Amino acid sequence: MKNTLFSLFALTAALSVQPAMAQDALELFKSKPCAACHSIDTKIVGPALKDVAAKNAGVPGAVDTLASHIKNGTQGNWGPMPMPANPVTEEEAKTLATWVLTLK
Repeated sequence: MKNTLFSLFALTAALSVQPAMAQDALELFKSKPCAACHSIDTKIVGPALKDVAAKNAGVPGAVDTLASHIKNGTQGNWGPMPMPANPVTEEEAKTLATWVLTLK
């Protein structure tokens, strides 16, 4: 019984933190140049972030790959338009990549 209650408490705590983490990631996204070329739902210059999430769903190492693309830039993944490197730390890039992969 004690283990069940602890498990329920841990699950409840984790679920209550999730929206706060998502809000922090959204604020980080808005504070960086990302929003000039990307939106959550609609293609602008780059793909919609929901499309990026769908393309990378279940792909092993997707967080690290996306974090690298965010930090260092990339070209050819979504057409000929290059994505420039962004002024983010490794931690910020991982936060953004993790958040993008949660979008549906």
